Amino acid sequence: MYSHAIASLGLWAVLVSVLAALSTIGRTAEARCDCGKPKRDYGDPVYRRERAFMNAVEGSGPFIAATVAAILIGAAPFWVNLFASVFIVARIGMAAVHIGTTVQGARSAFFMVALVSVLAQAIMAVVAAF
Repeated sequence: MYSHAIASLGLWAVLVSVLAALSTIGRTAEARCDCGKPKRDYGDPVYRRERAFMNAVEGSGPFIAATVAAILIGAAPFWVNLFASVFIVARIGMAAVHIGTTVQGARSAFFMVALVSVLAQAIMAVVAAF
């Protein structure tokens, strides 16, 4: 019934894990702040990989909460599956753009698609609860 949504949760775990591994590659002492994070420089691929990972971490809670809530409350499976799948595709695109380029407009567009997908699922869960 919710197979795509559940698969999207699994794919999200894989994507965040891959981004976590990528975020540790290429760190040199000179390019790090005192906190250990890469210095802010979007021209530096190490910084962009770290930001892609942290963006994924920041988006995890809302995506997981909205998807699980929509599934548990019994919101329309078609829409839950669709929005969860759209979220995954958008976040894969966002990660690719984030890591591979400095094009902020494209990154923002992918972010907005993913955000709307999460909000749609959250709203469906709330509406289905009442």
